[in-house]
Amino acid sequence: MMVFLPWSRPCPSCASSWAGIRQTGRKGHHGFLAASLGLIAWGLLPLGFELPASLESDPGPSPRILDRRGVVLDDVPRADFFRHQPVSLKEIPSALLDATLVAEDKRFFTHDGMDYLATARATHDLLRNRRIVSGASTITQQLVKISSAPAERNILTKIRESLIARHLEYRWSKQEILTAYFNRLDYGNHRQGCREAARFYFGKPLGDLSLAECALLAGLPQSPSLHNPVQNADSALQRRNWILDRLAEERDYGSRQIEIAKQEPLNLHRAQHEEMAPHVASSLRDRHQSIRTTLDATLQGRVTGIVREELARLRESNAHHAAVVVIDNASGEVLSLVGSGDFHDPRGGQIDGTRSPRSAGSTLKPFTYLLAFERRGLFPGSIIADIPTPYRTEEGLDLPVNYDHKHYGPVTIRYALANSLNVSAMRTLNDIGGPAPLYDLLVRTGIRTLDKPAAEYGLGLTIGNAEVRLLELTNAYATLARLGTFKPATLTFHADHSPVPDSDSRIATPQASYLIADILSDNAARSSAFGAQSTLRLPFKAAVKTGTSSDFRDNWCVGFTRDLTVGVWVGNFDNTPLRGVSGVSGAGPIFKRTMLTLHEKRDPRWLQRPAGITGIIIDSRNGHRYLSAPLPGEPFATSELSLTRRLPDPVSRADYDRDGRALIDQRYREWFSSADNHRRDDLVLAAERPLDLSPRIISPMATASYLLDPELPSGGRRLQLLSNLPRGAHWSSPTLSIDGNAVCLVPGRHEITLTDSETGLTVSQDIVVESL
Repeated sequence: MMVFLPWSRPCPSCASSWAGIRQTGRKGHHGFLAASLGLIAWGLLPLGFELPASLESDPGPSPRILDRRGVVLDDVPRADFFRHQPVSLKEIPSALLDATLVAEDKRFFTHDGMDYLATARATHDLLRNRRIVSGASTITQQLVKISSAPAERNILTKIRESLIARHLEYRWSKQEILTAYFNRLDYGNHRQGCREAARFYFGKPLGDLSLAECALLAGLPQSPSLHNPVQNADSALQRRNWILDRLAEERDYGSRQIEIAKQEPLNLHRAQHEEMAPHVASSLRDRHQSIRTTLDATLQGRVTGIVREELARLRESNAHHAAVVVIDNASGEVLSLVGSGDFHDPRGGQIDGTRSPRSAGSTLKPFTYLLAFERRGLFPGSIIADIPTPYRTEEGLDLPVNYDHKHYGPVTIRYALANSLNVSAMRTLNDIGGPAPLYDLLVRTGIRTLDKPAAEYGLGLTIGNAEVRLLELTNAYATLARLGTFKPATLTFHADHSPVPDSDSRIATPQASYLIADILSDNAARSSAFGAQSTLRLPFKAAVKTGTSSDFRDNWCVGFTRDLTVGVWVGNFDNTPLRGVSGVSGAGPIFKRTMLTLHEKRDPRWLQRPAGITGIIIDSRNGHRYLSAPLPGEPFATSELSLTRRLPDPVSRADYDRDGRALIDQRYREWFSSADNHRRDDLVLAAERPLDLSPRIISPMATASYLLDPELPSGGRRLQLLSNLPRGAHWSSPTLSIDGNAVCLVPGRHEITLTDSETGLTVSQDIVVESL
């Protein structure tokens, strides 16, 4: 029991005062506790909101197509169509950092993710004006917004972003936030990040930006479309100048410096190397990283310019498209690839002419003669009968003609190939076993467009009834320049920038390849058809072959030196014909200018002659070899090259009549009496062979049918060929493979031809082969 002493008992008024004090103390304690809990809750609340997952990784860079030295050739947009290259904070110039902060968040370094003063001001303005007058989003809030999935813009979204921004400030430093922000900002025109924006708008790295350019970039993210300097220059400049004024007020920039920046004109300078190789970029578009190609940026630009200039000249001839490939022979690397003159041409400019199958024209003839050198031991001075010769095809008899509808009688292979005679090429292909050997050789040189059996192409394969791609055809010619060694054409390096490993294969002998190259480099030999001063003549030795498809739909010109091979195609992607333009006048000038460009700073080198080739002197009328030096002034004595292991027959008195005219056999009889023959002073028909020695096929028997028996050796496929000729029998078939005097049978209907090589007389026989 409490006892109060008289002097200690409080008076009634004092008692009420003490009670009030005690009550107030309890309320204050409760208020402090509530405030403390509120502050703790306010501090912990952001942690309940997860950061956007996209902040965990940097935005992916858009792949870049680089040349062999790292020069940007083209940019490939990402799947979201944006182009972006990452940047670190230390690479961002202080002027761009200052301009962005005064434009977007001047108190960035002092707030916790929310600018409460700006928020209060924006709220007051909203209530007073009933509309949004000023924003209050901090850089951190903006980063959260652009890193989050799209959401409806309302007050709840704004609160959520503010809380996530505060959470981000707990986790990241200010420097990390700025780095992420500058890498994710949309600067318009599908450019993300300040590095890509600087390159796109001004064609320069960030470190080279002026104060005015930094201010202009800083103004774009607020409204990239409204302030787009490409389309709305006035709006972009107004925004730039406003930011410059803010810099003068908020940062340490002198008035003179600001005024100079305001007077700087808007000087947009788009990136120089953009779309230098658009067709290459299109072919590599599915890659997700920058790719270093084998291309040379300088050469690519020069060749593109040549194509455009020459196409402008050819417009009146209805030529609208062209393509060029340049290959380094030693490595197989593609140094230049131009798919069309203008990638943005609505008439098909995005079609890649280097990869589009087109009719080959005469460009495959060299490979026919290559086989003749290897299979029959012929040489450039060997004689071919360029006379009317019908051939049986699936559609009936075919009588090939030359481009000028004339026949030239006995001609050397050098003359036939250099002047691109169709009749000689088809006869040669027929003599070496038909289209199958040529088909196989072309496949081994990398031609991938032969989608039908060899027999369906027939002998026309050598004169262009098949389609080829320019890139593959150019590399096939590079195989000749390598003296028969095939290398796949490469366009890119490995990720570690090392070259693609070689997968070389020998597809022809060095000797045969060199002989073909020598013919193609002989300007004198081709002068009969092209003239001595044609576009194909270069100031250095270079092999070159042209081609023109039927109705002038395709022009080709392909050639090489020891180091470089160039291929050119001219035509129209819609397949409309050109007007009177051949390979020499259409593709030829582009080839010549490209070759001259390649050798401006490089010494042109010719192929090194391999062992096994001997220089000889022949009579060009019969291909026979002089054993001793001919008389001075002998008009038909011609220097020639031959395989050492198989030199031609020596000149004999029996080869000529008493007037010195060369004897030719009876196969030339009709040609000799025709208007095409202008060589009666030089040639004379030899006497006919006795009738009883006219060629006759003994095996296979006439109209015979043969069954392939799998129990016999080789399945019964090998059949011996027999004739009545004591010598000079030569067998051929457009559908069967013949080796000497034996044929390899396959099911089907076939024609086998016997030719008397001494008289030129022929006889053919049909057989049917069936499987048992």
